[in-house]
Amino acid sequence: MTVNFSHVPGDWAARGFSCAVWVDPPGQVWTDFVHDVDELVMPIQGTLELTFLGNTLRLGPGDEVLIPARASHTVRNIGGTIARWYYGYRRPV
Repeated sequence: MTVNFSHVPGDWAARGFSCAVWVDPPGQVWTDFVHDVDELVMPIQGTLELTFLGNTLRLGPGDEVLIPARASHTVRNIGGTIARWYYGYRRPV
């Protein structure tokens, strides 16, 4: 499946999520984060490893994952390059 990355912010907004870009250097690790709302993650460039709810997923460009509210999660840039990724939080209704 090919993803048109320019459409992601609008798609996520229509689904009730914010959308921003995060950039991490190779080897960056964000450990045990918890948010009070659902979060979407989608790599644009590079490879991420995402661990939550006992699962570890390897994500490449265009792979979208929903992290449920209050789920502790860890994100790692496991590629040898900069990782750029969309992240967004469910907006209050």
